[in-house]
Amino acid sequence: MSWGTELWDQFDNLEKHTQWGIDILEKYIKFVKERTEIELSYAKQLRNLSKKYQPKKNSKEEEEYKYTACKAFLSTLNEMNDYAGQHEVISENMTSQITVDLMRYVQELKQERKSNFHDGRKAQQHIETCWKQLESSKRRFERDCKEADRAQQYFEKMDADINVTKADVEKARQQAQLRHQMAEDSKADYSSILQRFNQEQWEYYHTHIPNIFQKIQEMEERRIVRIGESMKTYAEVDRQVIPIIGKCLDGIVKAAESIDQKNDSQLVVEAYKSGFEPPGDIEFEDYTQPMKRTVSENSLSSSKEGKPELKFGGKSRGKLWPFIKKNKMCYHLDWVTHTNITDLTALSPTPYPPRLLGTSAGSEGTVSHLIKLASLGLVLNPC
Repeated sequence: MSWGTELWDQFDNLEKHTQWGIDILEKYIKFVKERTEIELSYAKQLRNLSKKYQPKKNSKEEEEYKYTACKAFLSTLNEMNDYAGQHEVISENMTSQITVDLMRYVQELKQERKSNFHDGRKAQQHIETCWKQLESSKRRFERDCKEADRAQQYFEKMDADINVTKADVEKARQQAQLRHQMAEDSKADYSSILQRFNQEQWEYYHTHIPNIFQKIQEMEERRIVRIGESMKTYAEVDRQVIPIIGKCLDGIVKAAESIDQKNDSQLVVEAYKSGFEPPGDIEFEDYTQPMKRTVSENSLSSSKEGKPELKFGGKSRGKLWPFIKKNKMCYHLDWVTHTNITDLTALSPTPYPPRLLGTSAGSEGTVSHLIKLASLGLVLNPC
């Protein structure tokens, strides 16, 4: 199958078709360029998202990242940052391996197409010029033949008329001969031009046009192959980053598997445990007795481990143990007034929280301050 033989008379349609082919190639280039812009925009958004949720330095958020779940989330953010980098790689490779290469190829293709159709148009114009010459010589031959016939008829008429002088007859005869000679010359010229035109036409349809159309066909087929190769490259660019993206996702899965709920629960205990025992039973207060109720000296009895228990008395509502709020207990200072402040740390298996005793647990200033609060009947909340 050859365009030169099958499409010998479709010069204009081939010109339109090859222009359409270039338009398709440029459309594909535009598609790839927009894809690279989307990849860059997506990578930028992923990086911004990862940055947005990164813990701020020297803030409370940094303390939260001691938990395994938070550490896994931080690893996810870092992996997403690497994931965004792979989309930047896709954009860069598509630009360098497809867009830039095809844009250069399109310019070369346009130049080649222009040259081929210029040669075709030149050959077309040449055969059209030969055709015009043939038509001109044909009309001239036809005209000279008609003039020769008229001159011959005029001569015969003059020769048959007895009233015409010999001079006029001779003149008519010479004119007829001249016209016949001109017709013969026109005939020879027409025959020569016709022969030359037929040769030019044969070469045009069997040599020039097939060669030119063959070049155009090869050019068009190269364009088709090139766009197919570019589509393969398009897929390969994506395929090349799949292993790295897979590693990023594996990193997220690994981070998720490292989450230890028991460890996080233990960290909560270490962060908020006060170290005190829960309060003991409240003694029954008999209001039928006329005597003034006082706090029993033994209101703080020893626990099973030898630690004192808290007992309560009095009418004040502040003397009752409140519900736990925010994992911290409030303690009545009436118990403090009957207990040595310096022995507070002995009530717990862990050191008494410095938040209760101040920067120096058991300092004299703190003790006097607690006793003063106790005398006012206030409740101390070591929160």
